[in-house]
Amino acid sequence: MSSGAAPRLLRLQRHLGLQEGSSMEPLGSPLTTHVLDTASGVPARGLCLCLSRLEDHSQQWMELRTSYTDPDGRCPGLLTWDQMKAGTYKLTFDTTAYWRKRGQESFYPYVEVVFTIPSEAQKFHVPLLLSPWSYTTYRGS
Repeated sequence: MSSGAAPRLLRLQRHLGLQEGSSMEPLGSPLTTHVLDTASGVPARGLCLCLSRLEDHSQQWMELRTSYTDPDGRCPGLLTWDQMKAGTYKLTFDTTAYWRKRGQESFYPYVEVVFTIPSEAQKFHVPLLLSPWSYTTYRGS
C-alpha cells in the first residue's frame, strides 16, 4: 500500500466505525433502532426514547439510557459492547410528545417494545413503524 493510502484507509475505517487493524470489525453499538413516521412518510426525527433492562435479581426495570432519534429517525448508540449482556430489554418511545409537536393527537401515549437478547456477541436492530393510530415493530438486521 502506498504511503498516502494508509492514512486515508485509517480515516475511512474510523468513519465507518471499524477498529484499526481488524479489517471489518465494528465498534458501533450492538443495539440500534430506527423509527419511521408512516403517516407522513418521513423518519421520526426528535422522538424521545428510553432503554431499560430487566434486572434478574430484583425483577425491576433499570433505565440504561434516554436518547432522541436523529434527523434520519435513527438512534444508533443505545449500548456499548461493554454494557451489552444477555437479558430482557425494553425500548419505550414517547409517542405523545412526538405527535403533539406535530399538532397531532395519537391513540397510543407511548410504545413499549420488550425483547430478549440471548447473546452479547450479536448485534440487534429494533425498527418501529409509527402512525398516530398504529405501530409495527420487528427484529431488523
